[in-house]
Amino acid sequence: MLKGFKNFLMRGDIVVVAVGLIIALALSTLIKAFTDNVIDPIIARAQGGGSVGLGWQLGDPGNASTYVNLGAFISAVIYFVIFMAAVYFLIVVPYKAVQARRGVTVFGDPTPATTCPACLADDIPTGAAKCRYCGTDQRATPAAP
Repeated sequence: MLKGFKNFLMRGDIVVVAVGLIIALALSTLIKAFTDNVIDPIIARAQGGGSVGLGWQLGDPGNASTYVNLGAFISAVIYFVIFMAAVYFLIVVPYKAVQARRGVTVFGDPTPATTCPACLADDIPTGAAKCRYCGTDQRATPAAP
């Protein structure tokens, strides 16, 4: 039982996912610090005056629970964009290059698909003779001009 568990953990895909997750968590912390300490003050300054941030006070002045903090939302969007760009360029692009050298295509374009007229499944490969779900014969698709 332990040998099977060890083999499962030592598969290449599991190790790659684990390393990617660790790197993503580290990037997340770094980018969060950047947005909290650099982007947030810039956005808060855009409000001007003695305001807490970029937003509106809906209730009593000074009540944080009724403050609509638009600046925090803008900061979260910037955080998301920076984080996803970092993950893509630092993890996905190198992984694609390594896998391409091995002859494996990852994150490629999806194969063309048709819809089954009987069960309406929309992921039937274009050249399929039968539907993988209901087994009905697929009519030949006309060739593209």
